[in-house]
Amino acid sequence: MTEQPRDLTEGRERGTISLPEPVRSPWFELSRRVVAALSILVGTVLLVYLDRGGYRDATGPDPGISLIDAIYYTTVTLSTTGYGDISPVTDTARLINALVITPARIAFLVLLIGTTIEVLASQGREMFRVARWRNRMDHHVVVIGYGTKGRSAVQTLLNNGLEREAIVVVDPSDVAMQDAHADGLAVVSGDATRRGVLRRAGVAEADQVIITTDRDDSNVLATLTVRQLNPDAYIVTAVREHENSPLMRQSGADSVITSSDAVGRLLGLSSVSPTLGTVMEDLLSYGDGLEVAERELLVSEVGRQPQSLPDQVISVVRDEKVYRYFDPVVSQLARGDRLIVVRPAKELPWAPRPGTHNEDAATDDD
Repeated sequence: MTEQPRDLTEGRERGTISLPEPVRSPWFELSRRVVAALSILVGTVLLVYLDRGGYRDATGPDPGISLIDAIYYTTVTLSTTGYGDISPVTDTARLINALVITPARIAFLVLLIGTTIEVLASQGREMFRVARWRNRMDHHVVVIGYGTKGRSAVQTLLNNGLEREAIVVVDPSDVAMQDAHADGLAVVSGDATRRGVLRRAGVAEADQVIITTDRDDSNVLATLTVRQLNPDAYIVTAVREHENSPLMRQSGADSVITSSDAVGRLLGLSSVSPTLGTVMEDLLSYGDGLEVAERELLVSEVGRQPQSLPDQVISVVRDEKVYRYFDPVVSQLARGDRLIVVRPAKELPWAPRPGTHNEDAATDDD
């Protein structure tokens, strides 16, 4: 089943922020309220009974009160009926009623009408959570579009150590919002080409922005808007047609992935050489077999040739420029180099190989 193209310029325009809610059983919520109500009831009964000398029963032969009287007084008091047959007569009992039993009565009533109060309370909690989320959101990743490509990109980020709290999804679709919430992600619902929506997603403070819609025109508009809001963000965007790649780069994208060409090339390789297609699919998949990874150069590797390292080096990044491993410029590795390697999937992409974790990375600052 193929994913239908979706236009992020349609749908919501307000940019509503919604955070994933913790999943709780309805029976848990019901039990929690029942236990709270019983706790208030039992606590008040004990309080009245222990101070029974401060109460008088105007209807019985004995002006004192028993445990049954304490239960009766508590139930009619917490329900605000208050028949007046049993009343506090000492200063202590009256203070306890004013300072303890009256707040308990209010709490008990809140539990009785909990459905309405819960709605109001949930709105307040949501406002507080969003405000706290805004204050903490910085140096995060914004993913525009949560279709097949967006979900795969997010999964790759999570598998490589990024926290879920550091990812914000922008998508107008209710289905995408539900999927993102199910994955524990915050969502800004709205038009990804509008400044207000992207500001709510914190694009101005984001380190990276991934744009994965299925329409090239939407991608161009979103890229232009993101670049205007954040000149320093690293923008990765997808295009369906290769001819739109230059336009995407002119719009401000740092990296452009042509999805249709990539899929077509992989299909062609699999037809020409099934084994080569299998290897390429292995490199593109996560968690099994081989992975393409980037890591820092270790101190012990400075001055060596790329071919002599334990990892299978395929490229060297020097001064933000990528060189193939056989390029004479990188015949000897230098401080500050980063390596693009093929390695077993069980190893973290940014980590040194096993046995070298205690070595220092050879950076320019050393």
